[in-house]
Amino acid sequence: MSSRSTSGEAFAAFVVSQTDGGYERRVSHFGLEDLPDDGALVDVEWSSVNYKDALASTPDGRVARISPLIPGVDLAGRLAEDAAGLKAGTPVLAHGYDLGVARHGGFAAQARVPSGWLVPIPPGLDTRGAMVIGTAGYTAALSVIALQEHGVDKASGPVLVTGATGGVGSTAVNILAGLGYQVVASTGKREAHDYLTSLGATEIIDRATLGDSVGKPLDSTQWAGAVDCVGGITLANALSRVQYGGAVAASGLTGGVPVPTTVMPFILRGVSLIGIDSVQTPIDRRRQVWARLASDLKPPGLDSIGMTVGLDDLDDVLGRILSGSVTGRYVVRTGG
Repeated sequence: MSSRSTSGEAFAAFVVSQTDGGYERRVSHFGLEDLPDDGALVDVEWSSVNYKDALASTPDGRVARISPLIPGVDLAGRLAEDAAGLKAGTPVLAHGYDLGVARHGGFAAQARVPSGWLVPIPPGLDTRGAMVIGTAGYTAALSVIALQEHGVDKASGPVLVTGATGGVGSTAVNILAGLGYQVVASTGKREAHDYLTSLGATEIIDRATLGDSVGKPLDSTQWAGAVDCVGGITLANALSRVQYGGAVAASGLTGGVPVPTTVMPFILRGVSLIGIDSVQTPIDRRRQVWARLASDLKPPGLDSIGMTVGLDDLDDVLGRILSGSVTGRYVVRTGG
């Protein structure tokens, strides 16, 4: 059977369902009648695996708002029909909003996406490359742009990236290195040092340096800025070591939600904490950022970052993300 659905045929989808005993994750088959009634029909070619997808696949994650749910908070493919002023066949991507959370997402061969969520894939990217970047890479780009807009440039000094082997972290390392920044990568995975070096990291520090205990409210300055993908104690210690007038772009919480810090970095060193949200970015801003991801912010190692998996591999990959044993980016071949 084709992975596409026409005239009531079924298409392949990775589905998470709530059961009496918890959650069930499996590859199943959906029809177009199972998708939302509104939105443009997209023939999905690629998706990517994000931490939020892992949370949506377990009851402890408290992310999924419908059951059954096709997870996948991002997708890339081609319009199956004219929509939003775009012709059928136009390569498009979508991510964030309610995709893969309260609306069926990208882990399927087809999806219906509200027209206002669609981003035409800009020249310089194809559908796979867009998902190697994906939600994680888009978040990394927002973080880098926030530092640039704050005045942290490659001449300002080294930039720290925490959680550097994750999706956001690894792409941030690669983008910053491509722009000429000196990048300090923080990780607890010794086996990933060569990987981070290949992405452009010039120095690697053990995550225990920042994540094991709360340090001084103001410590010796080390970095011009930071991309923090971890939160918690790690974020507090990063703030205490950023130089005068620097900034930290924060997007993660794997290290905890509470941040045990003080006002000292903010009022004595003028350090700024910039929150990064990739879910609800207005569509015009979203399209602008993707245009940069296809040009000056395009990760130079794009072709070597993503590891390809199929729908049948997702149960294992999602489990490994939850256990913290994944390095880099996984892209999901859904169809095409």
